[in-house]
Amino acid sequence: MGGRRRLLLGARMSLTGQLRSTLPPLAVVGQGFLARDITFQNTAGPSKHQAVALRAGADLAAFYRCNFLAYQDTLYVHSNRQFFHSCIVVGTVDFIFGNSAVVFQNCDIHARRPNPGQKNMLTAHGGTDPNQNTGIVIQKCRIGATSDLLAVKDNFGTYLGRPWKQYARTVIMQSTISDIIHPTGWHEWDGNFALDTLFYGEHKNTGAGAATNKRVKWKGHKVITSDTEAVGFTTGRFIAGGSWLASTTFPFSLGL
Repeated sequence: MGGRRRLLLGARMSLTGQLRSTLPPLAVVGQGFLARDITFQNTAGPSKHQAVALRAGADLAAFYRCNFLAYQDTLYVHSNRQFFHSCIVVGTVDFIFGNSAVVFQNCDIHARRPNPGQKNMLTAHGGTDPNQNTGIVIQKCRIGATSDLLAVKDNFGTYLGRPWKQYARTVIMQSTISDIIHPTGWHEWDGNFALDTLFYGEHKNTGAGAATNKRVKWKGHKVITSDTEAVGFTTGRFIAGGSWLASTTFPFSLGL
């Protein structure tokens, strides 16, 4: 992601406070990493392109009331199982990306004004194997925009995501989606790449941007109408949250 300097934090560590940097990202690895009430910010700006605020690769990692602020590639959910509750994530291009199994719950996910000619992509999942149990789940969140984008929203397209890798998987459910999201919802990466192998699901979302009648007609896109199917993407099922989230002391919901 540019450069080589990193601060690595391993297993059983936790953080509170604020980190601001134009350096390459803070990276967390190991198992059981917790962060609460901390802002992770990369101040490089939109013209520096990839500028990650946090790279999370720790298994059983949880974040509560944290802010992730940058532009392109804000939050790199690199690998393993992760959980975010009551967090704020702000960015432009692919600003939640990676190949972890991750659930965002009760979070505010906001696009901001990108550079001219750019489009905003909330997610870019990197699934490389159909047998990987990975994906990005956004549940009971609020999807919107920062004030700088709202003022010029007609000049920039904003989408729920695009497929970074062949088996991208992202599910948006029970969330409030504002009209900042383009009616088609999703965007291609490069032509027809991954459009038949990705899985993009939407379930019981509300708001001006939640209507699915004008969504993409890709083979891999699905409006999930069954609660039984949607349960598979809940915290309890998707990241086995019932076996480890209680120990974090953070709030969470295991079901729909």
